[in-house]
Amino acid sequence: AKFIAWRRETGQSPIASSQTFGIAWHDPQTTPPDQFRFDICGSVHQPIAENDVGVVNSEIPGGRCAVVRHQGSLDSLPESVWYLFREWLPASGETLRDFPVFFQYLNFVNEVAEHELLTDIYLPLR
Repeated sequence: AKFIAWRRETGQSPIASSQTFGIAWHDPQTTPPDQFRFDICGSVHQPIAENDVGVVNSEIPGGRCAVVRHQGSLDSLPESVWYLFREWLPASGETLRDFPVFFQYLNFVNEVAEHELLTDIYLPLR
């Protein structure tokens, strides 16, 4: 909620015209809640000024990724992620890069019905 408010107040990463990402630094199924980290991100066109919300400048590194489009509830997103790790990756012969899986949210629950949500899942590869 703080990030959304920051986006609206500053105009630095407008929801309607900026990309929105999430970075899963830990697996929520195996990480204790107090140690779990998930960053929510928005594209910007200028450096972010210091702020009280904790929004900082950072960058998702470029490189090759396997990409799967997930349609539907974010609650079922882990099924698509596990498909990439458990089925696609071993069969592909590819090797993971040292960066966590990340997501691009193509639409939002306040815009479409839950079953119409679209999320691209990026698995960084070497």
